[in-house]
Amino acid sequence: MINKILVANRGEIAIRVFKTAKKMGIKTVAVYSTADRHSPHVQMADEAVLIGEAPSSESYLKYDTIIEVAKKLKVDAIHPGYGFLSENALFSQKVADEGIIFIGPKPHAIKTMGDKLAAKEAVKNYNIPMVPGVEEPITDVPKAIEIAKKIGFPILIKAAAGGGGKGMRIVEKESEFINQMERAISEAVSAFGNGEVFIEKYIESPRHIEIQIIADAHGNVVHLFERECSIQRRHQKVVEEAPSSVLTEEIRNKMGEAAINVAKSCDYLGAGTVEFLIDKKMNFYFLEMNTRLQVEHPVTEWITGLDLVEQQIKIAQGEKLSFTQKDMKIKGHAIELRVYAEDSLNDFMPSIGKLTTYQPPVGENIRVDDGFKEGMEIPIYYDPMLSKLITYGKTRKEAIVKMIEAIDNYHVEGIETTLPFGKYVCQHKSFVSGKFDTHFVQDYYTPEVLEKYYKNEASVAAKMALQLYLEEKLEVKLPKVETNAAVKTLFDR
Repeated sequence: MINKILVANRGEIAIRVFKTAKKMGIKTVAVYSTADRHSPHVQMADEAVLIGEAPSSESYLKYDTIIEVAKKLKVDAIHPGYGFLSENALFSQKVADEGIIFIGPKPHAIKTMGDKLAAKEAVKNYNIPMVPGVEEPITDVPKAIEIAKKIGFPILIKAAAGGGGKGMRIVEKESEFINQMERAISEAVSAFGNGEVFIEKYIESPRHIEIQIIADAHGNVVHLFERECSIQRRHQKVVEEAPSSVLTEEIRNKMGEAAINVAKSCDYLGAGTVEFLIDKKMNFYFLEMNTRLQVEHPVTEWITGLDLVEQQIKIAQGEKLSFTQKDMKIKGHAIELRVYAEDSLNDFMPSIGKLTTYQPPVGENIRVDDGFKEGMEIPIYYDPMLSKLITYGKTRKEAIVKMIEAIDNYHVEGIETTLPFGKYVCQHKSFVSGKFDTHFVQDYYTPEVLEKYYKNEASVAAKMALQLYLEEKLEVKLPKVETNAAVKTLFDR
């Protein structure tokens, strides 16, 4: 049994794990950098240990230091959260070598699925649809050109060890290929220390849909339906929802089965996510597997009623899943907005500063996962995500309305955030109709559009305020009918 968990992470995901651990009667340990000395996750844990300076390379990525802390405090298990060491096979192995439980998959699965080419090799015997492309890494530019011509432009160059949009280039025509290939290799070397890339057919106007799976150590694998992740900026997700508005039950079942087979191909253990691209004809293609808990896991929790962190802990303890695929039913609809400390009017550039005002919304069917409080500084050293805002409804329309309401009641001053962008998305006819893809931002969004949108909104709000004022003022002097008529005349001009 697990009696004490160390979370090798920070901020909202550390708090998220602590909440479930405390609910299960498990003691918690936080690790923190000097920049996070006063962070809420440090205060929430039963024990907290300083592990280094602010840069992640000197703190949250120092796995030997983290393991030493775990041993010293007699920790039973380590939860990696997401980011940092969560998909580091060496860390997972070192944790296991010390007799500590790693709450996540085994090193083999992390390593296999962490390399896109190795992942393709692992799943090729399971009849899983794949995007046409090469099955081996390549750095030879002339050879790569010939392959690209054979596949047919447009093509996509992707870093073999990549993620988060790094080392990725879309090439529309042959004349652009050499320059984009060299840039992709350079970026891959810089980001991952590995310049190998692979080439595949670029799926135009795709939707990005992922399937949540969960697997125990007794051979049971269940999928927990899909999440729609097509609203992205710089190849990174901003708005996610579950379920998708476009999947039929037939396609959902086929994708779920494919995701389960991906998990089986690497003997997966715990919670993981299999990502797919879907083209205009609703053909789906395996993209990659993320061997960790996803940032967007709350939307799945809401439509299934499951606590995914609790499931991770139970599986790590050797327990069998308490449910089967037949038990799983979709209940309602959930939407998540990643609230980044970014300026939507300035190409989503990071916005660093002090949270002079920080008042998250509260209420039924509103959930905020965050790791900040009013008065705190937003550090420059880590991912700029301030929080995750999640809303739920019996229908997709209800969830959208609730999200807009929650955004309106989320008050942040001192920095810029993606809250305005999130509201813009939720009110856009393309999103409301469900007819959108991964090109939403490039097709519909510019800083000028957003600025105009909010100027119009401010103008409407000002007119409404003026109307209320005039109604109250005229109420005293005129009969009700005349008051309404006078005000209507004013606003019809």
